[in-house]
Amino acid sequence: MQDSARKLSDNANRKPKGRPSGPESANIRADILDSAELLFARKGYAATSLREIAEQVGVNAAMVHYYFGSKHTLLRHVLERTLEPLADAIAEMKTRDDAPVSEVVRLLLQNFSRHPSLPALVAREVMLPGGVMQDHFLEYLAPRLGGSVPELIQKEQSGGRLHSDLDPRISALIILSLCAFPFIAREMAEPALDISYDEAGLSRLEQHIGRLLDEGFSP
Repeated sequence: MQDSARKLSDNANRKPKGRPSGPESANIRADILDSAELLFARKGYAATSLREIAEQVGVNAAMVHYYFGSKHTLLRHVLERTLEPLADAIAEMKTRDDAPVSEVVRLLLQNFSRHPSLPALVAREVMLPGGVMQDHFLEYLAPRLGGSVPELIQKEQSGGRLHSDLDPRISALIILSLCAFPFIAREMAEPALDISYDEAGLSRLEQHIGRLLDEGFSP
């Protein structure tokens, strides 16, 4: 999160650019998504303007309109950039004979470590009352994300690898919470609990979540 913020701060000091082309266009588009992800998560959708997002990247607001059309469409692209590949990976797991909980945890943590602001953004604009992406998320993304995890858990139960008396829906909620909340709480967890979010720290986080689930879920 700090690296992303530093990168955006450096971009904000650049002179605004004209309409790019070629590889530069893809880079500018990615920078706009990074800026929006960070600012939407920190300030909220309503309090963040396209001008502010553009300034963080070093372009003008017209450039953001050129790529995304509207702030609402930009927010949708921010979510789908990470959650669509995550949904595809979960769908691939559903086609297999096994779906280890440890693999679900690793998949979630890998995605959240690449986009550490995303869990806070989802909590703010999807999970809380009045979230502007709540309806879109429930209709298009939720069934393929958390809504698919209970099916993976049932597959493990059928194979005798998880307790048969676990409620797959509650278990899915617990797994998602354990993986997402550390990133939502990062601003406090780092100074208050001295938790590191570098590669080694995230590896330890995965180990602790895995051990907790293994001892609680395994027969």
